[in-house]
Amino acid sequence: MNIIKTALAAALFAVGCVGVAYADADNFSGGDYDVRGTNPDGSKYKGTAEIDVTSTTTCRIHWKIGSDESDGICMRNGIALAASYVLGKDIGLVIYEIRDDDTLDGIWTIADQDGSGTELLIPR
Repeated sequence: MNIIKTALAAALFAVGCVGVAYADADNFSGGDYDVRGTNPDGSKYKGTAEIDVTSTTTCRIHWKIGSDESDGICMRNGIALAASYVLGKDIGLVIYEIRDDDTLDGIWTIADQDGSGTELLIPR
């Protein structure tokens, strides 16, 4: 349980560090995305994601990458969107920048593992 609290605290801290609100990010509505990413070892992956906005600052996110599915909670602040997620027994954190076209450009990690990956969520 401490790992979940740590991941959530890190996500909230990361979102709080970007306090500038941009008009386009304020109108962020979530939706369906194509996912393109790179694992820490350099291998590529692709899939889909769905973001459901649940309040002016919070959302839920669901990824489907190959046969793996993962769910998380997310928080928006200005042009930042951070999400904590569970993938099997692993807890992860991803931080995205919300671009003007609602594409999300992110970096992610898994608790207690070296390295980070990259991920791009492209609106469908």
